[in-house]
Amino acid sequence: MFELKKSNLFIPFKTVLLSFTFLLFFNTNIFSQTPHKIKTIIIDPGHGGQDHGAHGEYEGTLGSYEKNITLAISMKLVADLKKAMPDVNIIPTRTTDVYMSVHEKAQFANEYHGDLFVCIHADAVTLKTASRIVGYKTEVYHTVHYVGKGKSRKKVYTKHTRRVPIRHYYKIPTSRKGTSTLILAARQTNDKIKALEEGDLGFNTEDDDSTANINYDSPEYKASALLYSQNYFRKSYQLASLVQEEVADETGRPNLGVWQRQKGLWVLHATQMPAVLIETGFVANYDDERYLNSEKGQEEIAQAITDALVKYRKMVETPKTLANTAKDNNNTAN
Repeated sequence: MFELKKSNLFIPFKTVLLSFTFLLFFNTNIFSQTPHKIKTIIIDPGHGGQDHGAHGEYEGTLGSYEKNITLAISMKLVADLKKAMPDVNIIPTRTTDVYMSVHEKAQFANEYHGDLFVCIHADAVTLKTASRIVGYKTEVYHTVHYVGKGKSRKKVYTKHTRRVPIRHYYKIPTSRKGTSTLILAARQTNDKIKALEEGDLGFNTEDDDSTANINYDSPEYKASALLYSQNYFRKSYQLASLVQEEVADETGRPNLGVWQRQKGLWVLHATQMPAVLIETGFVANYDDERYLNSEKGQEEIAQAITDALVKYRKMVETPKTLANTAKDNNNTAN
């Protein structure tokens, strides 16, 4: 599904050989390997405190802040997961409107030895500005002309009035709506990343307080990214795909797909576990904003993510059982 592109990263031959050997062993069906128990899931409500995140700014907006939406959905998600997985530790990074930097969130997840990191966000795009005439006013202005010659020449001011429109300027809500899930791309593996950089596709989740100190071209970062690719990328992609499928099936919302980003998602890079960032909807869209602020919308999204995590857990913990079931189903169909 992903088209690998060339990288300017220089890697010693031994490293390449070891990586290739590892990838051969770690085949495409990641769930056919030794079962891995999911013991702890970290739920991260995006933003918080003085970091409001995206907010409604178009005409007719509810004026909602992303930090409040993510917290509400996350708390419902935590409650649903505790019911569905009573034997798993479900730990939120925050339960109130407090600020945590992305560094602190990543450290939190790692210290609690999370097996999965699920970050909840709401999306935004740069909105276009429009205006309309709401009335008129009378404007006074003057023109100047000269009369006379020589020393007797004078300036003469003539007063005029004119009718000018009064304009009201406002933002136009985006037509984009729906849910997407982002994962960290260790390398630029397809053209979607270029589309993200050039298009009006949203994903307003830049880790502004942390990326300034990261050198994405350094050998250290690229080596770390390579390890991420080997250990967590496919698992993160599988979880993200399940989330998208469940949200689309259970809520009927547009499925905007799974997207990879190489930069701006430091919190995913720094978490030592498979990690996804779910853009639940667009606060800059009239319908989405109302859906995300409603109890019904929040509960539907939380339940869909819960169902995706339950499926993922079964795949991880009982791969042979699922493989046999799939095989039996294929035989029955034939």
